[in-house]
Amino acid sequence: MSRARPTRDGGYPRARKRFGQHFLRDRSALERIAGALDLGGTETVLEIGPGRGALTDLLVDRARRLVAIELDRDLAALLRERYATRPNVRIVEADVLETDLGALADGPYALVGNVPYYITTPILFHALRPPRPSRAVYLVQLEVAQRVVAAPGSKEYGALSVNVQGFARAEVLFRVPPGAFSPPPQVDSAVIRLVPRDDPVVPADVEERYRAFVIAAFGLRRKQMRRVLRTVASLSVEEADAVLAASRVDPEARPETLSPEDFARVVAALRAR
Repeated sequence: MSRARPTRDGGYPRARKRFGQHFLRDRSALERIAGALDLGGTETVLEIGPGRGALTDLLVDRARRLVAIELDRDLAALLRERYATRPNVRIVEADVLETDLGALADGPYALVGNVPYYITTPILFHALRPPRPSRAVYLVQLEVAQRVVAAPGSKEYGALSVNVQGFARAEVLFRVPPGAFSPPPQVDSAVIRLVPRDDPVVPADVEERYRAFVIAAFGLRRKQMRRVLRTVASLSVEEADAVLAASRVDPEARPETLSPEDFARVVAALRAR
């Protein structure tokens, strides 16, 4: 098993740029993240990117079972050693995007993580696939947080907004400055919380089609929906107008003005064809 060489940075391996590592070290922010999960001691918690274990240390005594997913093999080895005597902790050395979170949790679970900024969107989408966590708390780039909660028509509103809000209630909890990290990132960060909707906009078997259509539509965000459907679905003008009429969507509307529910109706009308 690989062992990390101690460094001047508290005896830990140096942060690796290829993994996008920025370790949160501010105790107040860490406490607020742990508190945002609202744990009662009976839950299974999955932690994405535990890194040096600063947040993990706060979760160990709050969760019935804690599964930490770490890609960096040196950090995973250190964490296994640290928690070797804690039977409720499991360290999994893996890429979270290649991990079946529901299978790993083996039941209801909460999710938390300091998400690498370069793969934030793929991780959010991956974690929104069923079975979804009962709640998820993420530390992300501030710009991403603003996009997640953006309203239709705003400049931040886009495919990420629609694809998250269609399946979860999202809120920004607080900001985190660069100085709270080691090494500090070049941008501000924020903590967001997602709670699955009881009424997702499409059924589970349509989710992938919905996400793909939304992403394609925002690739043409300045085009009218009539043109979007003609391009994305290869429809004639008449066919596109018929789909949009069935969806109760203005053919001249642009993707950036449509709500997640609007997109869901368009996808349903396309399926009905």
